[in-house]
Amino acid sequence: MNPAIPRHDPYLALRYPAYRWLLTGTLTMYSGFFLQSLVMGWQVYELTHDPLSLGLIGLAEALPCLALTLFGGWAADRWDRRHLSVGATSLLLGCAILLLGLNLQPQLRSTWPFYAIQALAGVGRAFFRPATQSLGTDLVPKEAYQNAATWRSSIQHLSRALGPALGGLLYAYGSGRLAYSVEVLLMATSVYAWARIRAKAPLPDPALPIWQGLSEGISFIAGKRLLLAAITLDLFAVMFGGALALLPAFASDVLRIGPQGLGLLRAAPALGSVLMAIGLAHHGTMHRAGRVLLSSIAGFGLCWIAFAFSTSFGCSAFLLLASGAFDNVSSVLRATLIQTLTPRELMGRAQAVNGLFIASSNELGAFESGLAARLMGLVPSVVLGGCLSLAAVGVAAWRVPELRKLKRIVVD
Repeated sequence: MNPAIPRHDPYLALRYPAYRWLLTGTLTMYSGFFLQSLVMGWQVYELTHDPLSLGLIGLAEALPCLALTLFGGWAADRWDRRHLSVGATSLLLGCAILLLGLNLQPQLRSTWPFYAIQALAGVGRAFFRPATQSLGTDLVPKEAYQNAATWRSSIQHLSRALGPALGGLLYAYGSGRLAYSVEVLLMATSVYAWARIRAKAPLPDPALPIWQGLSEGISFIAGKRLLLAAITLDLFAVMFGGALALLPAFASDVLRIGPQGLGLLRAAPALGSVLMAIGLAHHGTMHRAGRVLLSSIAGFGLCWIAFAFSTSFGCSAFLLLASGAFDNVSSVLRATLIQTLTPRELMGRAQAVNGLFIASSNELGAFESGLAARLMGLVPSVVLGGCLSLAAVGVAAWRVPELRKLKRIVVD
C-alpha cells in the first residue's frame, strides 16, 4: 500500500486509521468485560465461598458461546463485519446495564442473575470475536499481518490488566454500582469506536448457505495440520494449565489480599503479555517459530505449578506476570498462522473455529478448574493442571513434528 514503508516498522499496523479505531474498540470492550469478570467473580465468591461457583460463571458463558460461535463465523463471512461488531458490542453494553441495575438493589442474595447475565454476554462474544478478528484482517495489508496481530494481542492483554485492576479498586474503595457504571461507559465507547470505522472492506458473500458455510470452515481448519495442531495445543494447555477463574479463592483464602489485591493478581498476566508484545513488535519476524511456540506453552504450565505453592503476594504476582508473557508468544504465533494461511472469504469461519477453541480453553477451563478444586482442593488441582499442560506440549512435539520444525511464518 505504501512503498515508502521501511523493511521492518514496529508501528506498521498503527499507520492505518481504521485499524487504530479497531484497537480502540478492542481495548475498551475487553477492559469493560474483564472488569465485569473480576467484580462478578468476587461478588459470587462472597455469596457462596465455593470454588465451584467460580467455575459455573465460566460454564454459563461457555454454553451459549460454544453453541453460537460457528454461526458467528458464518455471519462474519456473509454480512458486513462492521455492523456485526457494533451489534455484538451493543449486546455486551446491555449486559453491563443489567449488572448495574442488579447492583442498585439493596442487597444481593442469589447468584443466578449473575449466571444469566454472563450467559447473555456469551451470546455477544460468540458473534464479537469472529466479526472483529475478520474485520482486522480487512483493514491492513498482508505484510502487516504479524505486526497487526502483535498489536492486537498487546491491546487485548493490556485490557486484561486495566479491567481487573480498575474493577478491584472501584469495588474495594467504591461499590459494585460504581464499578459497573464504569463498565457501561467503557462498552459505550467501544460501540462508538466500531461505528467510526469507515474503511471500505470487500463485501462478503450474501448468499452463503449456512450449513455449507459451517462445514467449510471446519473442513478448512481440519485440513491444515499445522494450524490445527497449534490451536489444539493451546486449547489443552490453557484449559488445564491456567486457573484464572480460581484467583478469587486464592486471593481470599490463601493470600488474604481482598478485592484490590485480586485486581492486581488478575492484571499481572496481562501486564506480562503487554511487555512481551512490545518486545515482539520490535523484534520483527520470529525465527524457529515452532520451538518458540512449544517452549512458551511449557513455560506457561511451569509458572502455574509454581504459583500453586506460593504464599507470597509478590511471588504470586511475578509468576502470573511471567505466565502472561509466555502466553502472549503463543497467541501471536497462532493469530499470524490463521491470518496467513486463511483466504479472506473463509476468514470469519476460520476465526470462529479458532474462537471455539479459545472459548473452550477459557470458559470450559474455568469450569474444569472450579470442579477440580471442589474435588481435589485448591492447590492440588492447579498443580495437576500445570502438569497436564506440560504433557500436552510433549505430545504435540512428538506427534506433529512439522510444528516443532516450523522456522518462519511466511506471508505469500
